[in-house]
Amino acid sequence: MKALPVLLIALLLAGCASLVPQLETPRLSIVNVEVLKSDLWEQRLRVRMRVQNPNDRALPIRGLTYRMEVAGEELAHGVSSASFTVPALGEAEFDMMVTANMASTLFRLLGRGDDSLKEQIDYRIVGKVSLSEGFLRSIPFEERGTFRLK
Repeated sequence: MKALPVLLIALLLAGCASLVPQLETPRLSIVNVEVLKSDLWEQRLRVRMRVQNPNDRALPIRGLTYRMEVAGEELAHGVSSASFTVPALGEAEFDMMVTANMASTLFRLLGRGDDSLKEQIDYRIVGKVSLSEGFLRSIPFEERGTFRLK
């Protein structure tokens, strides 16, 4: 008799788990990086991001948390409150304002020579997309790619 309530609870939990949609991780990539203000101690950047949604339902994004690495070193971290919807099987772009202390990264890049800014620069973004609707409220992500400074 004691096993019956435990079995019912297990079945109920399994049923609830099947209601949570299985979403594929959205893909994020850097489209452009624009340096707005820069001194030795702090840099203000506008980072244009593209979010691609591989799911068959729209993703209502409330914001995201992230950590950005450039050329193997942490460049910035923080949150973005950009709120938008990525259509099903579609993409959207948004701007993030980033405050960073990248003096060591810049010195390392510039130490490669005058042509270093023309080269592709590796980046890695790790974080979590927060959704404004549905049972699933966040989706972790990790993306790697390259960009050029303009």
